Amino acid sequence: MNIQSIKLDLVQKLLSVKDELVLKKINKILDKENVVAYTVEGKPLTLEQYNKKLLTAEKQVKTGNFLTQEDLEKKSAKWKERK
Repeated sequence: MNIQSIKLDLVQKLLSVKDELVLKKINKILDKENVVAYTVEGKPLTLEQYNKKLLTAEKQVKTGNFLTQEDLEKKSAKWKERK
């Protein structure tokens, strides 16, 4: 069965579902599997993973655990000096 056949089969099944709870469960599964962003390494992130990373970043900023643009420029200048 190819991907188009699977999609059509799923659509037909979804259209026949009468139970709202079943549809909500399916929707939740699909939401978890949807890629909404990628890491700097190119790894895919689901919405749940993305939101988790945002919360972590917000906590880091609140606690002062970050580099300013100026600090980063100073660090990168030192990297260039080492070469």
